[in-house]
Amino acid sequence: MRDIITVNGLTKDYKNGRGIFDFDFSVKKGEVFGIVGTNGSGKTTTLRHLMGFLTPDKGNCSVMGLDCRKDSREIMKHIGYVPGEIDFPDVGSGTSFLKIQADLLGVKDKEYIAKLADMFGLDTSAPLKRMSKGMKQKTALVAAFMAHPDILLLDEPSTGLDPLMRDTLIELILEEKKKGATVIMSSHIFKELDDTADRVMFIENGIQKDIVTVSELSSQMPALYRLGFKTPDDMERFSRSTALDVLYKSDKHLHIDVAADGTLINTLFGEMSSFDLRYMKYKPFTLERCYTEVINNDPGIITAA
Repeated sequence: MRDIITVNGLTKDYKNGRGIFDFDFSVKKGEVFGIVGTNGSGKTTTLRHLMGFLTPDKGNCSVMGLDCRKDSREIMKHIGYVPGEIDFPDVGSGTSFLKIQADLLGVKDKEYIAKLADMFGLDTSAPLKRMSKGMKQKTALVAAFMAHPDILLLDEPSTGLDPLMRDTLIELILEEKKKGATVIMSSHIFKELDDTADRVMFIENGIQKDIVTVSELSSQMPALYRLGFKTPDDMERFSRSTALDVLYKSDKHLHIDVAADGTLINTLFGEMSSFDLRYMKYKPFTLERCYTEVINNDPGIITAA
């Protein structure tokens, strides 16, 4: 598959360490590409560059071979966008806003708009200015998806949605992916990316830390087990004597996490026989776990009070 979005050396320096610095990545047609980072790490700035709203201090980005800044009008014809901060124009109701958007995009299938509104439980007749944050988010999602765009740029798209509506959003993203849409989604909710993303870029304080392929991570990450001890002495004795890597330790909850892949699981069971445990629990792979390890740069034992 060909690259439909490319970012080369993209830099926007807001001074005092704020901004994004030398971002390099590409996204293939039909791919779901996630961006994860803490607040202020550069997720929104990256997506605003792709929309052509910002001029980079250095580097460039393109969509469908078109320069994001110079050719933004043409690019927008192919993009459905959910901004991180939603501020609707004063056009009355949600129905009025969606009609204006549909006319601008040349959307003829009004039944699909109604279907999207029904999926999200959205009352489009409500005045935009009186909508709750969640209702505004749903309206923005309907506007972004209504035209079946080639590309979806979603900035924290589940903000204000309850868990059921988040699942609806995940299903919708996967439906559009099946139809060939390309999606870039920033999110701090890892489940959304676990369920949808092909690759995920980790960023921190405007620095690109890593890009991971989600399907390969479960085989690359070590198996993790949490052991709960009855006494602090037992936990300390196990920590000192174990041949396994202790990745996390909680003095408050009297549990530790150990990595035990392959034949090491036999080592773990052998060591456990000398201790009276409260419980043992397997911790499955998650994208959040990978992100934490990348950002913390494998700190070893973390002691939590």
